[in-house]
Amino acid sequence: MVTPSTQLTDPAIDTTKEQTKHAKKVTQLHPRFLEVKQHCRLSAAQLKRYSNPAALPSDTRTAPDLDVGFGQQRALKALQTALDIKANGYHVFAAGENGLGKRTIISRLLTRIAADAPTPDDWVYVHNFADPRTPQAISLPAGQAEILQQQVSQLWQQAKKRLSQRFRSDQYQSKIEAIKNATHQKESQAYDVLNAEGKQYDLALTFRSFDNKAVFVHPSQLPTESSSAADTAAAEHIPASPRSDNPQSAAKPDETAHRRGKQDKVLSGDDEYEAELDNFVQKNHMQKRLSQLTIALEQLEDEANDAIEALHRDIARRALQPLFAPVYQQFAAQPQVVDYLKAVSADMVTHAERIVNGDDEEFVTAVLATTPSRYAVNVIVSHAPDSGAPVVFEDLPTHLNLLGHVEQITQLGTVTTDVSMIRAGALHRANGGYLLLEASHLLEHPYAWQGLKRALQSRKIKLSSLEQMLTLTGSLSLAPSPIDLDVKVILLGEADLYYELLELEPEFDAVFKVRADFHDDVTRSPEHELALVAKMADIIDHASLYPFDRNAQAALLEHLSLQAEDQDRLSLHSDLLIKLLHESDRHARLDGKHIVDAHHVMQAIDDMDERSGYLRDLYWDELKNGQQLIQTQGHAVGQVNALTVVSYADSEFGMPARLTAVIQPNIGAGEILDIERDVDLGGSLHAKGMLIMTSYLRALFSQHHALNFSASLAFEQSYAQIDGDSATVSEGCALLSALADVPIDQSLAITGSMNQLGEVQAVGGINAKIAGFFDACREQELTGQQGVVIPIANVQQLMLRDDIIAAVKAGKFHIYGVQSLSEALTLMTGLPVDTMNKKGRYRKDTLFGKVLNRLLLWDENQNVDDDIENKDVKQTSQKKRKAKKKKDKKKRRQRQEEKDEKGNDDHSSVDVVTADESRDIAQL
Repeated sequence: MVTPSTQLTDPAIDTTKEQTKHAKKVTQLHPRFLEVKQHCRLSAAQLKRYSNPAALPSDTRTAPDLDVGFGQQRALKALQTALDIKANGYHVFAAGENGLGKRTIISRLLTRIAADAPTPDDWVYVHNFADPRTPQAISLPAGQAEILQQQVSQLWQQAKKRLSQRFRSDQYQSKIEAIKNATHQKESQAYDVLNAEGKQYDLALTFRSFDNKAVFVHPSQLPTESSSAADTAAAEHIPASPRSDNPQSAAKPDETAHRRGKQDKVLSGDDEYEAELDNFVQKNHMQKRLSQLTIALEQLEDEANDAIEALHRDIARRALQPLFAPVYQQFAAQPQVVDYLKAVSADMVTHAERIVNGDDEEFVTAVLATTPSRYAVNVIVSHAPDSGAPVVFEDLPTHLNLLGHVEQITQLGTVTTDVSMIRAGALHRANGGYLLLEASHLLEHPYAWQGLKRALQSRKIKLSSLEQMLTLTGSLSLAPSPIDLDVKVILLGEADLYYELLELEPEFDAVFKVRADFHDDVTRSPEHELALVAKMADIIDHASLYPFDRNAQAALLEHLSLQAEDQDRLSLHSDLLIKLLHESDRHARLDGKHIVDAHHVMQAIDDMDERSGYLRDLYWDELKNGQQLIQTQGHAVGQVNALTVVSYADSEFGMPARLTAVIQPNIGAGEILDIERDVDLGGSLHAKGMLIMTSYLRALFSQHHALNFSASLAFEQSYAQIDGDSATVSEGCALLSALADVPIDQSLAITGSMNQLGEVQAVGGINAKIAGFFDACREQELTGQQGVVIPIANVQQLMLRDDIIAAVKAGKFHIYGVQSLSEALTLMTGLPVDTMNKKGRYRKDTLFGKVLNRLLLWDENQNVDDDIENKDVKQTSQKKRKAKKKKDKKKRRQRQEEKDEKGNDDHSSVDVVTADESRDIAQL
């Protein structure tokens, strides 16, 4: 049973009653409250740090020179360490937030260093005549690659022209004719000798008409023309026979015919068969002799061809030697180049006839080229002499763009490639210098990181076919010889990505041994302010903007402190500064001014704030329409205006949120239900803050009294994720207010983290939080009592808007800095919190005393309820016993009467009285 004294106070209190209580409270302010209020109130001078325009240049045109490494000395020292060490693996990961200008700073520093560094060698790829599938890489001094390419191109043009002249000259034709005539004469002599030998066997040598093949036939099978005509026809095919070495071949034709005639007269019968057999054997013998002659004639033709080729080589050698000799002399200091030129010369000599004829694709000028691909000098990388080391930034670090690749061309369904289609990568261009890469971009592309890591570990650039890696096919492609690599790679990325790479990539630390940390801000001192003005001037000159006067410079510096959220720090985010300079310049141009002043800067800041304020405007519309319930006046129990920050993409703004606490007495043992956590809307940090506050309260009161209650806390009208521990103090105030049944001043909003000792700790987004509650109060009318309670540790981070500072100066708005939960509760409730009497107990008029009184009251009410309940139970049992006794008496009387009647009938019966009956009789 719940007594009236234990009923909860409704947060929506009656207005008349509240005003009466508040008026009474105002007239009786506790001295401790006045003391804390005076002690914690912040002056207007503490709310913002202004820059002194008089200490700044009159305009940015007179600004000092820019220090490239301003504010990043730690990172530049680490970078210099990596550059000084030539050992493998000393590459750099530049860690820092995006927008700090890491790439600009490093590029400018490396450009200065690279200007005094030695210029690396040029590299070319040329055809490998010994192994065409493996093009040869040749290094040359800076500037010599293009010269070699031009020289080889000129050599090709001159060689082709001179060879064409020599091979079309009369002298060449006469030598070729002499070789052919000599060979033809030897062939004719050989045929004549064989023909004479065949005549001995009555065989004649002739050529078949359909294939022009030499065969032996009987004279009768010769054409019907006269023998002289036949001999003439044979003579057209077979030159005049020289004298045969065979004596039998010297017999005269008449003698042979006379001998054959005698034989014809004698032959008969078996002799005819033997004669035919003898003729077949003789013909077969002559055919073999003809085959032997054919082989000899083929050798003779080979010798003739060899002679012609030797003639060609001799002519080509004598024609090309004068062309190549001066080029040999020009590149005498590069043995590889001389060896290559000699190989080109030897190849031209070997293929001189094909060069002259121009009927072979290998010796035809390629498309968009001046030389055939066979003699192409593919310049992979070339540097101007004395130009220093290269500094390369690759914005698309794919595997192909980093390591290079071999292009292919498809013609009539055939895929071909050659040495002229080898393309350089970023590592080729940066070889001997420095390469900058965005780490996040590098990891976006397949195999890019693996290729870069392999190249840096082996210190060689080896071109590989990415298609083969991806498709696992064995397509034929070139395998260019690797190039020696000497480069320093600087990866740019955020710190979180660096830690992920350390965890997920075991070899990352072995390759990138040096980490260069870039800071977000720098201490705010006169020297650093001048250095930042120099940075502004550099950006202004680079972008051709109007100069900024000293007041505009001061406004920019103050905004940079706001972005750093610290009066003594200046933000180093270059992207924000560049954007602000451009937009300020725009407003000056719209005003027709030629110099930018502070008004233009404030207009630019307002424009940027308006562009990112869409969500904030939606919230304020809900506040105006009453959809968002925020109370900035009056008092309420268990209800606090907590300060929160809403962050979405690039939009961030502060807004108050109603935090309520509800107590359930005599239920539980001090459990506190965090509704946000139980519905998975509270993050881990929010849960941590809640548990810290719970532990603090238990340690605070459990030593005095058992915690005989349970409570619940919730952010009202909150439908999104909540995280962070900045509401810990707010939650503690709401809970203690509900426990003590003491109202909280709704004209104050509060933020702050808290530890287990009750000390208030700093939180983030303090400027946005204050601005959010100030705007809410201004929307509902400023009363002069409103303000915010913040941790004292956040005072150095205050860079508030000028309108808020003006309201504080006018006494319309107040800001308090507290060190402990006790001070915060005193400001919020107007009561002392934890003062004790001589007995070491909390005074009754303190907040903690009221909490203990309520705990005792709940316990007493519970005991009273128990006593009442016990009394009712006792009375009920007594009534039941009396009714039972009456009933038992009635039954005994009835039994006695029955016995008496029976006794009269039977005197021998004995009355039996039970123990209960005897007691009842005794009582009667």
